[in-house]
Amino acid sequence: QVQLVESGGGLVQAGASLRLSCAASGRTFSSYAMGWFRQAPGKEREFVAAISQSGSYAYYADSVKGRFTISRDNAKNTVYLQMNSLKPEDTAVYYCAAYSGAHQLMSVKRNDYWGQGTQVTVSS
Repeated sequence: QVQLVESGGGLVQAGASLRLSCAASGRTFSSYAMGWFRQAPGKEREFVAAISQSGSYAYYADSVKGRFTISRDNAKNTVYLQMNSLKPEDTAVYYCAAYSGAHQLMSVKRNDYWGQGTQVTVSS
């Protein structure tokens, strides 16, 4: 069992930056690919970014490529999402997820564990 707790969300203006954190419980954190997903009001949950178990490889949605960076610290059981140049369309609840397979295969249906989410609101 893995428990995920997100933090770092908030209200910011367009162009600002935020860093989200996701702390995981358990001693098997390094065996999971980790990812971030988001869900805007009235929309389906969508993929944002994923990182491999070792942290060597990352994969991004086209909408955030070049602006967001995912990273992880296996010693601290934590995954991060650095979000720069935020846009109003980035407004959503951001969820951390863990998946026991390859990071490129992370998806809403495949992920094994989810956090409770953290709200990010970007004003124009």
